[in-house]
Amino acid sequence: MSFLRNINNVKKNTETIDCIHLEKISRKNIYETICILEKISQKINNQIKEDLYSKLEEFHFVNKNNLEEIFENKEQIELSKLYEKIPKPTSISIQYLLDGKIKI
Repeated sequence: MSFLRNINNVKKNTETIDCIHLEKISRKNIYETICILEKISQKINNQIKEDLYSKLEEFHFVNKNNLEEIFENKEQIELSKLYEKIPKPTSISIQYLLDGKIKI
């Protein structure tokens, strides 16, 4: 399951969410819901890291073969900026729960 699809509607800023609303959606108590969302957030975070590292590894391989002085790579900087703009994994998991994309 790719967690990185359709993250356009995930808010980048932190917002307060009603605990009772989360309990109604998940049909579990708030503590169980938070624990499950934490596990989902960890999976999302690991997937983001793996994706970023695999893309950055290409740049490392190119720089390793090039014996010239290392200079700023514009593509690498743009990639890093793109990943900095991705919302936090907890926000993504909560939004997926609110949208009904995941079931607890």
